[in-house]
Parts: sequence; structure tokens; C-alpha cells
Amino acid sequence: MNYNDAKVLLEKKNQGHVLEGFENLSEAEQSTLLKQISELDWDAIALVQGEKIVKPTIGKIEPLGAVDIKEIEARKDEFEKAGLEALKDGKVAALLLAGGMGTRLGSDKPKGETNVGLTKEIYIFQRHIECLLEVSKACGKTVPLYVMTSEKNDEETQRFFKEKNYFGYPEEDVAFFQQEMITAVDYDGKILKEEPGRLATSPNGNGGWFSSLAKAGLVEDMKKRGVEWINLFAVDNVLQKICDPAFVGATLLSGKESGSKVVRKVEPHEKMGVLCREDGKPSIVEYYEMSDEMAEATNADGELTYAFGVILNYLFKMDKLEEIVAAKLPVHVVEKKIPYITAEGEHVKPEEPNGYKFETLVVDMIRLLDDTLPYEVVREKEFAPIKNLHGVDSLDSARELLQKNGVEL
Repeated sequence: MNYNDAKVLLEKKNQGHVLEGFENLSEAEQSTLLKQISELDWDAIALVQGEKIVKPTIGKIEPLGAVDIKEIEARKDEFEKAGLEALKDGKVAALLLAGGMGTRLGSDKPKGETNVGLTKEIYIFQRHIECLLEVSKACGKTVPLYVMTSEKNDEETQRFFKEKNYFGYPEEDVAFFQQEMITAVDYDGKILKEEPGRLATSPNGNGGWFSSLAKAGLVEDMKKRGVEWINLFAVDNVLQKICDPAFVGATLLSGKESGSKVVRKVEPHEKMGVLCREDGKPSIVEYYEMSDEMAEATNADGELTYAFGVILNYLFKMDKLEEIVAAKLPVHVVEKKIPYITAEGEHVKPEEPNGYKFETLVVDMIRLLDDTLPYEVVREKEFAPIKNLHGVDSLDSARELLQKNGVEL
């Protein structure tokens, strides 16, 4: 895109301010800005109409049961056999969502570099690699690992892995790719700039992982390897099992398009998305979308009707993912504090929300599928997310759970 094309487009969209001061930019800055303009998602920006936000509607919600712990224990050998066979045949890959920073943990490093050890160094990234090493040993084949980073942490994440010699994992079986970015706007839908030659952008949400993977050319890499299933997992849970043979086997044997690891909620209003049915299809309703009546509803046994919370550990079938991306995921509008630069060149770091960011969510991938297998895991053995430094879901609580599971810190 050249300057004239950009000017015509932006004026048509009532965003002419984006090119103000263009002539004062260096050639490199001009090139960067024009590239950003050419990649703008106008459909997302159109969701903001002044201060009126177009929000997705929720359909008819019904309970969705799970393969519970009791059934899993009874069929463990059957599930593990099927899962190990698929892993041995190279049909399963792992994909780590690692674009976040450790800001809430008091660090300016990628979150995966957080040290959870007490008397020795044990990093979050290390925990995941050790898990994959165990699986690879059990099935006799290295599971390929794809790591999604962000603009902010890509270089440092790759440097860290190299410095640590990939924690003993084969370098040729690890690939990095960056999450796509999307622009931010103010309350009037005007595009914000963070520098004179750069738009204010943020990652496009955890639902953008597959499109980012494809853009990096790594979907083709997976196909060449014979990958048919992708185990997607988040960086912050240091107890989770990745490419868990029993989970893989149970999902494959069910004949469903995906699998979702879940835990039972500890109380009705726990802040986690709940797996259910929406208009007959699998769906995830966020805790803030649930009414008190829905959250507190119980069945004949006195158990919560909507009991199973997702922990962001999913198994997706490759061919279905390609269909979903082609259909395009819904975009969510999120009110945020967005640093920006004024027309006078003043940098502003707001203390209150001042605009909107746009995100796609992995939960919407579940909604676009015909079915999923909810797979219950023991919370104390597989769920230790690190979101805060202290308190609930913190570094403190994760360390306590790791020790309870026999991990020497």
C-alpha cells in the first residue's frame, strides 16, 4: 500500500488523522505505518459505534456432562493405549500459548521464565518441557512443540530457550511463532497511535493462535509431520499434563472433534468459564455471563448443574480448525487502558480505561464445533495456574500444590 492509497482509504473510513505528520517520519517508519494500515481489521473497528458496543448474544444454555474421574479410572488402560498409539504415530502436536509477560508477578520477562523453585531454579517453561519429555519417552517419539509468543516477548523467549538448551528437548522439534496484533481505538472508534509512525496495537486474543500459526507457515509444517491433532495449553498452569495419553485416547475413541479438560468448581461463583451446551452445541459460558440462578442450580444429587470449569487445555482436530478459521471467529470488544500519543506528540499513559481493544477467544472455537469431550481431571493434580504473586491462583498456591504432588522445589 502506498501513501495515496492509504490516504483515500482512511478518509473514506473517517480516520484521516492516522496520516498526520507522515512527511516527518523516516522511510522505515513510513513503511511500517503503511503496512499496519494495510492490515487493519475494519470489521472489528466497525463494532465500535461511539460508546455503543455490539455484544454477542447468548443462546439457550443447557448442562453438558463429562467423562468423570471414576469412568476415566475404569477405562484408563484403554484410553492410554489408544493415546500412546496416536502419539507414537506422530499424530499429536503440542501448542503452548506463551505471549504473556510476568508483569503481575513483578517481572518484565516473559511469564514462562518465572522461577517457581525455592532452593533451585525451576522455570514454568521447564515444567512444560519436562512433562513433554515424559510423554515422548513413554510413546517412543518426540512430540513436536509449537510456541506462540508475542511482539513483546518473542526475542527474549527464544533467547531463553537457547540459553537453557531447550531444557533437554530436541531443538529441531520446537518452533516459535508470533501472535498477530490488532489495532486499538478510543471511545469514538478513532484509531490510536502509540508513536508518530506506529499504531497502538495489542495481541488479537488467545483465539488467534491458529490463524497466527498458519500465517507463520507452521500448519504446513504440521501436515508434513503427519499431525492430525493439536493439544493447546496455556503457559501459566504448572501442574497440567500435556499430550496426556489418556486424554488423547479418550478423545479419539469418543469420535468427537475436540476434547476439553475440566475440573469441578469449588463453589458456584468460582471465576472460571463453564462447559455447557448452547443451542444444542458445546459452549463455554464465562462466570460473569452466568446469572446467580444458573450458577447455583443443582441436580437431583445436590451437585452443581453447571459444575465443570475449563482450564485451557484442549485437543483440537486439525481439519476442523481449518474450517473454523475459514468461518472467522467472532471478535470481542474489551474496554482497556491504552497508552497513546496525542496529535501534539505527547505520550499519555492513562490511569483509567480510555478505549477498546479487540480479541478473539479460544472458547469461541469450541462454540463453532459440533461436539467436544469434556474430560474431568483432579484439580489438585492438574490445576495450579499462576496469575498473581500472592493469594488465589498465585505463585504461592502453585508452589504449595507442586510440593503436594512430590515436586522438589
